[in-house]
Amino acid sequence: MKMKASNQASMRGSKRTLPTGKCRIWFDREAAVWEEALPIGNGRLGGMVFGRITQERIGLNEDSVWYGGPRDRNNPDAARYLPEIRKRLREGRLQAAQELARFALSGVPETQRHYMPLGDLLLQFQHEGAAGGDAADPDAADYIRELDLFSGVATVRYTVGGIMYTREIFTSYPDQVMVIRLTADRPGSISVTARLTRGDARYFDELVRTDHRTIVMRGNCGGTGGMDFRAALRAKAEGGKAQIIGEHLLVRKADQLTLLLAAGTTFRFEDPEQEVLRILDAADQHEYAELKERHITDFRSLSERSVLQLSADPELEALPTDVRLERMKQGQADEGLIAVYYQFGRYLLISSSRPGSLPANLQGIWNEHMRPPWDSKYTININTQMNYWPAEICNLPECHEPLFDLIERMREPGRRTARVMYGARGFTAHHNTDIWADTAPQDIYMPATYWPLGAAWLCLHLWEHYLYTMDIEFLKQALPAMEEAALFFADYLEETEDGRLVTNPSVSPENTYILPNGERGQLCIGAAMDSQILHELFTACLEAYRIIGSEHELRGTFENILARLPQPAIGKHGQILEWLEDYEEAEPGHRHISHLFALHPGRRITVRGTPELAQAARVTLERRLAHGGGHTGWSRAWIINFWARLEDGQKAYENVCALLAHSTLPNLFDNHPPFQIDGNFGGTAGIAEMLMQSHAGEIHLLPALPAEWPAGRISGLRARGGYEIDLEWEEDQLREARIRSLRPGVCRVRAAGSFRVFHNDEPVEVRIAEDGVIEWQAAAGAEYVLC
Repeated sequence: MKMKASNQASMRGSKRTLPTGKCRIWFDREAAVWEEALPIGNGRLGGMVFGRITQERIGLNEDSVWYGGPRDRNNPDAARYLPEIRKRLREGRLQAAQELARFALSGVPETQRHYMPLGDLLLQFQHEGAAGGDAADPDAADYIRELDLFSGVATVRYTVGGIMYTREIFTSYPDQVMVIRLTADRPGSISVTARLTRGDARYFDELVRTDHRTIVMRGNCGGTGGMDFRAALRAKAEGGKAQIIGEHLLVRKADQLTLLLAAGTTFRFEDPEQEVLRILDAADQHEYAELKERHITDFRSLSERSVLQLSADPELEALPTDVRLERMKQGQADEGLIAVYYQFGRYLLISSSRPGSLPANLQGIWNEHMRPPWDSKYTININTQMNYWPAEICNLPECHEPLFDLIERMREPGRRTARVMYGARGFTAHHNTDIWADTAPQDIYMPATYWPLGAAWLCLHLWEHYLYTMDIEFLKQALPAMEEAALFFADYLEETEDGRLVTNPSVSPENTYILPNGERGQLCIGAAMDSQILHELFTACLEAYRIIGSEHELRGTFENILARLPQPAIGKHGQILEWLEDYEEAEPGHRHISHLFALHPGRRITVRGTPELAQAARVTLERRLAHGGGHTGWSRAWIINFWARLEDGQKAYENVCALLAHSTLPNLFDNHPPFQIDGNFGGTAGIAEMLMQSHAGEIHLLPALPAEWPAGRISGLRARGGYEIDLEWEEDQLREARIRSLRPGVCRVRAAGSFRVFHNDEPVEVRIAEDGVIEWQAAAGAEYVLC
């Protein structure tokens, strides 16, 4: 069953603040390495455009090109030895417990499958304007390489010998093809040799022609049960001559040329070659202008829903993106680049996660390594979840759908993992999964492997989607997965001597504690993050029962568990406790800050609702940062969201700047290091959280506005409860807000200053609560203006 994401908040005819011009990243030179290239994608098919003058390289990815096939990696000895591991932990025999866990709780084999590149498209150009006609390194002038973040089109333009050459490259979601358009301002000037490659040619089986202008790469992803893949390239020349010689597709002296590329695997298609040729035939029926228009119309329908405008300096906008980024690394301000970074994060989610695709992995879809860092799969103790933090608030709910599909596919293997390894009902997953929805533990790595909360956290994304859309039909589809994830813990949790229910064993990802005797450990009982996730999950299930009107037999069980979970506690430094005991940390500046889950993305710690815990969260952050925390891109992005939730605009802004200055690559990709995409998504979500929040039962406008953003506007943010919001502010104060309501109900808004509410230019009767929140009865489909 596929759970379709709702986008009820984007209504036809609503007023929007649309961009007045381009929003782009651009460069005045070729890309030397992957991290300088321009990413394009349609969710399933991705490319990295290097923009090289003589030999262009377009790195190719297809989201289902993964090594090997599905396996049952559940450790058959886990259930037998689980009681002994728990006993050793209760008795304080830490090293003995960890040793046995390595043997009995690790997957067999220990690793899941890994993501792989599809290959490369290489284009060798002969420039008619160059000296001799085919100079290897022609002198090029007026070079520009740019990516339009609203249209999703990458452009390379330069002049050689008085002839201007232009390339336009995009990956179309409507037509499921990559399109490369080559033109020149003098007829007969396009001469190019195209070739599909994959590594040093040992990673594919053969290249074959299917007609005089179409060539197909055939191969297998390798490993037991490895999938077959196909990539097909077709030339559509206007003027000149196209032919295939050996493995090369040659076009000579064309006026204009369109190259079409399609790819697929047996993960989706019984006969992927037949499918990719069908896709090419369908796209071939359209002229280039029509393909481009179809792509841009589709892409803009998503990219322009939310637009951020901050004060921008025209002189800075005239600088290449990498130059602007380097200025920020030197400590200079560039608010316009921060706005571009916001749009770039939304662009990346649109390009790497669309309905029908797999979810965005650790690198989105853009990976050049046969064996990538961390396998470029789904790390679900923060990274995959962070990828989807912008999906709802930044108005891309459809892009959330591939994650929902993965959760659904995880349920059956997760049931087997729960039953075989833990003797439990429900379904569970650990800190990684892959294309096959593998739920057995990954690695033999004590700080991370033995953590069974992955499915529980993922299922909270289903609940979040409901909260933003208020779509009861979606909730009915999502509840069984949420319920199964919670049911696992009805069997897994253990009772402490004081009657609390805790996880045993678990870890606090991926940190190490120090016992009073100096012993270091990771395996533990009742990590704080576990209880915080479970509080959110059991609360969500119980609330869903109430909304749907279901008197389910598990209600009483879940209520009992919820009441007995450990509560957030404060330690000797004034910090939120990370473990049940107030242990010292081996790395006080550790990249994971898991015990602040209840602050973000959870909703339990709030500035006004739990002021003491909010202060303790502040202390926790200050201690982490004082000891070097935030040294990875995704960690810095999480810190932005934490400060935003604490309503500290200056701290949030400082960390936005730090993210760009220290953890951002020349093409704006996030740098862990190395490149992984989660920091882009977390940073984008953090910027949105600075401008609007809705987790505390109200819509809070400009909750963490820094002094450096005295004026600006943002359109299309989405709030829980079913609202879409445009904001405009001047001189550090909210000037106007437009709130569009999905459903009838009480709309509660918090904002600094005094405001009146209008609907159709008529004043609306509002109530001002004691805490300063204004509220009124909103009608479905209505727009309200605060001014």
